[in-house]
Amino acid sequence: MQQVKCQVRGVFVAINNAATVPVVVLTDGTGRLMPIFVGLWEAVSINNAQNNVVPPRPFTHDLFLDLMERFSIDIHHLQIDSADEGVYYAQLVLAADGRKECLDCRPSDGIALALRAGAPIFVDEDLLAAAEQGENISEMVDLSTFLQK
Repeated sequence: MQQVKCQVRGVFVAINNAATVPVVVLTDGTGRLMPIFVGLWEAVSINNAQNNVVPPRPFTHDLFLDLMERFSIDIHHLQIDSADEGVYYAQLVLAADGRKECLDCRPSDGIALALRAGAPIFVDEDLLAAAEQGENISEMVDLSTFLQK
């Protein structure tokens, strides 16, 4: 399983007749895109982390990261490594005391935490290649723009 380093291209909202759904779009920097549908609050948290917005009180992802810091646990990286019926699965790889542990997590939570910690995000090559035939980013609205309406 080959892992490809990706970045968050942006947080968007896909709007059509059936639904309005937040989407995080990952890219490997070569033009390949991987949209991941997420919940609204996760989208807001990822958007805040990407734009270095610090809320007046800690949100859940901020609290989790604060707890990890106090116990000297680092986020080594996030790996989005499988999918089943359109649902992506991820592992948050943590490092402490010279060892690494993997925690199963939703990609949205993992992305929100990895961005805050400055940790890299990796995606399985096969998932990235398969996602390329997915949603068209030009049909989406930036989350910040959508929330201002």
